[in-house]
Amino acid sequence: MSYQIALIKGDGIGPEIVESAVCVLDRIAEKHHLTFSYQSYLAGGCAIDATGEPLPQSTVDGCLAADSVLLGAVGGPKWDTLPGNIRPERALLGLRSALGLYTNLRPARLYPALKDACPLRADIVAKGFDLLMVRELTGGIYFGERGRREGKFGPEAWDTEAYSVMEVERIARAALSAARKRRKSVISIDKANVLETSRLWRETVHRVAEEYPDVTVEDMLVDNAAMQLVRNPSRFDVVVTSNMFGDILSDEASQISGSIGLLPSASLGEGKRGLYEPIHGSAPDIAGQNKANPLATILSASMMLRYAFDLDEAANEIESAVDACLADGCRTADIADTNTEKILSCSEMTEEVVRRL
Repeated sequence: MSYQIALIKGDGIGPEIVESAVCVLDRIAEKHHLTFSYQSYLAGGCAIDATGEPLPQSTVDGCLAADSVLLGAVGGPKWDTLPGNIRPERALLGLRSALGLYTNLRPARLYPALKDACPLRADIVAKGFDLLMVRELTGGIYFGERGRREGKFGPEAWDTEAYSVMEVERIARAALSAARKRRKSVISIDKANVLETSRLWRETVHRVAEEYPDVTVEDMLVDNAAMQLVRNPSRFDVVVTSNMFGDILSDEASQISGSIGLLPSASLGEGKRGLYEPIHGSAPDIAGQNKANPLATILSASMMLRYAFDLDEAANEIESAVDACLADGCRTADIADTNTEKILSCSEMTEEVVRRL
């Protein structure tokens, strides 16, 4: 089988970690007699420097023509003073919209080998956790109307949160379907005691849940969810929530996992094509120094094999190789501790994963 993959290396450490994922994919291709063809495109700060815009049309066209998209990271202080409509991060919003990607999957689990890196109490860590954040990606306040105006206290800014029944239905089905492959439990996060959008969200989720009688659904207010993630993360299986709440809670989940450098993500729509990326940023302070942790991007490539290409066996092999690396004490700087004998570079960690494949 042959697959075309669009690579968006982006800014900062993006080029390094994408190259690591490509090395792993090439090993998988060799092992399973597959062919992966790669084409690189510009997006983010590097695209602004080259073309004056964060998401050139050529990038959108290339991604639409590919079977899937692997992205590193975008942004950095160099572009922080630009107007909001041409900042590097607008490339991500534009790609999600152009590709019709409305579901974001962010798994977060505590690796036993990294339990000492978890900031939670020992009794909480002992229970472990393995959860999946399902975040609505193309609606809500990030895509609503916004502006500035003169208010009763002087100049003010405003942003609008809006959700349609259709948008909530499709993200609810994505979460409920994912739960069927896991522990059959969904917790829906909202702020229904205050927000009308959350009241619509809640009633729609429960109506759709009637189609999935084998899955239990529980409601939780977002402030309580933020507390429960650090108090008892093992209670969560699948979490479904809105764009903004998901953005915040998934970053919290990443921190209790021990390192944001370990967490992948998948952005999906109706078809097989998706956008796969680590959830961490571009880390410009270590860019080009071969210090980045490539594991989140490698695991994002694993998610691509699973969701875009239905190559579950190959995806499992990558995940097992990462598990083995961590269990054997392989560490980059961000996950090192006082017992780490040698801190591995980005390329060395990549070589360790490839070796275990």
